[in-house]
Amino acid sequence: MAALAGFGVGWRPELAAALAERADLGFVEVIAENVPLDRHGRQPRTASTPTDLGLPVVAHGIGLSLGGGEPPDPSRLRRLAAVAEAVGAPLVSEHIAFVRADGHEAGHLLPIPYTRDALEVLVANVRVACAELPVPLALENPGALLRWPDDELTPADFLAELVERTDALLLVDVANLHGDTINHGLDPAATFDRLPWSRVAYLHVAGGVIRDGRYHDTHLHPVGPEQLALLAEAVRRLPPGQAAYLLERDGHYPPVAEFHAECDRVVATATHSERRAS
Repeated sequence: MAALAGFGVGWRPELAAALAERADLGFVEVIAENVPLDRHGRQPRTASTPTDLGLPVVAHGIGLSLGGGEPPDPSRLRRLAAVAEAVGAPLVSEHIAFVRADGHEAGHLLPIPYTRDALEVLVANVRVACAELPVPLALENPGALLRWPDDELTPADFLAELVERTDALLLVDVANLHGDTINHGLDPAATFDRLPWSRVAYLHVAGGVIRDGRYHDTHLHPVGPEQLALLAEAVRRLPPGQAAYLLERDGHYPPVAEFHAECDRVVATATHSERRAS
């Protein structure tokens, strides 16, 4: 299991100064595709980088398209591995989604069907990725406005079988689960009951908004009470001492005081849940 613990935040240049003020920060996560590398595979010196904080940095990929029908692009895998080494990442994470097909880029993380055929393709692609990456790979449960028809497995059973058949870990995004409860009638308690919590590397939580009856995981809005409730339940189910949870925020950054208040709510929720579980 990767060595992550405590509270984390997705590192963004706009948040760098605020993150440096938080004594309770245990790790950060950086979008791997946004990390510049020189020809030697090193980060060029810029005004601020995630490694400046002296904390573990998770390399979070958005472009491997592990759920696609084609094997992972070797050049993208090599670059993701180089980013992991450049930032000293203890862990790489990616999404259970596809972003391209037949050379066409979707520009978005698209959901895959929960079918046996899709699982076979995903397992094969994840095995390729795990063999090429220098550190463990954690896979994030998807969130989607729409689902494919004719699913054969529940989301939890799909994820459990995926990690059972590969060397991968899980990144459980509770905001995506919240979206699935609204958009697709998912039962979060039943889902949590079936997830393999011993294989969960860390958690994501973020804010979103409901438009036209559907939940959009925007990362632009504050984390709401429903997402915090799922975070508390997820933390309670993690093995003692292994709770690692990360706040995502992308754009519409609030004033520093509001950002710290949101961080404090996340930390208080998780800490209270840990204490109740111990």
